[in-house]
Amino acid sequence: MVWTELLMSKVQLLGPLDWLAPVLIGLLYISLSSLLREPARQKFSAVMIAGAGAAYLNGGFGAWELAFTALVTVCAYRGLTSYAFIGAGWLLHTGWDVLHYLYGNPIVPFSATSSFGCAVCDPIIAAWCFAGGPSVFGGLRRRVGAHRP
Repeated sequence: MVWTELLMSKVQLLGPLDWLAPVLIGLLYISLSSLLREPARQKFSAVMIAGAGAAYLNGGFGAWELAFTALVTVCAYRGLTSYAFIGAGWLLHTGWDVLHYLYGNPIVPFSATSSFGCAVCDPIIAAWCFAGGPSVFGGLRRRVGAHRP
């Protein structure tokens, strides 16, 4: 009950931009990543989740921060050959974002809602990874290429 009340009190303080900006950032990340050809796109995504896993190393949860980083590092390593592990890493990071948002130690120290934003953005990226990390421009390239004389 305490966690629910804490979450509700914090969410009530959020404005529309706190919700919209992370969605746009997630879509921008997917769009820019889509510019990379495979297998570079998958390798880049694995490196990005590895970096995200280490983002909270001094986040206030002591040895749990190291354990979390190790877990996400395993996901990143396995993500070199499987988008599903990259997606799992982003979902793990989402949970960590929520905990840090509730704890009051945001990922970006000068932005109190940054961990919340990360928790909104990360599942969008995870869903794309679970879909296999397809290029959002792939269909467009095929259609444009088909009309060339």
